Amino acid sequence: MYPVLFRIGEFEITSFGGMVAVAALVGIWLFRRELRRARLPVEASDAAWWGVLGGLLGAKLLWVAEHAGEEPFGALLLARGGLSWYGGLVGGVGIGLLIIAVRGFPLTATLAAATPALAFGHLLGRIGCFLVGDDYGRPSGLPWAIAFPEGLPPTTVPVHPTQLYEAAFLGWLGWMLLRWRRQGVGDALVLGRYLVLAATARFLIEFIRVNVRVALGMTVAQWASLALILAGIWLIASARAVRQPAD
Repeated sequence: MYPVLFRIGEFEITSFGGMVAVAALVGIWLFRRELRRARLPVEASDAAWWGVLGGLLGAKLLWVAEHAGEEPFGALLLARGGLSWYGGLVGGVGIGLLIIAVRGFPLTATLAAATPALAFGHLLGRIGCFLVGDDYGRPSGLPWAIAFPEGLPPTTVPVHPTQLYEAAFLGWLGWMLLRWRRQGVGDALVLGRYLVLAATARFLIEFIRVNVRVALGMTVAQWASLALILAGIWLIASARAVRQPAD
């Protein structure tokens, strides 16, 4: 693991921060490309810039809330890792939706165009988590289990590298989203598939992650996953219902 890329005096540039920056740039580039391909206003990518800021804020605040009491608030807030994907999703998509609504861009089409960027951006963020030793899994005796002696928190016991499990899945999902869009799959169907598949993967990975169980033996991420799965199923069912009369 490589938690710190370099230092400038007392200021550290972490590998996680570097990967988040790369994820933002790659995501916005992909989003703009998908907007052009779909003949949507490229100006809709403005929502992504605001979404990145809202996502980082939401991700940090939810992570701090999940780990409240473990360390002082200031230490949690300034930790080199510690971002919750669902906090980022709510914060980023929430701000993005606001910008889309204010600017009058088509909602479903714009969100569907953003799905490949969300998948690949999330992939790069998960690699950043791996590099700093954050969000790892439970102890494992598998050959690819990894110890994170400088992780968050540190562990010298080999554990599941759940960051890489999720990253591998997101690579497949991002590729499939691009493929579906080029095959002419409807926007609502693409968006629904993204929500169902991404949330299902996270729901399952949580079973082998080290995370606090909040209700009925499930984590905050699992409850959020269930909500997104239901939203995705509704979108898929709605898209098929609209298409049904023409069949």
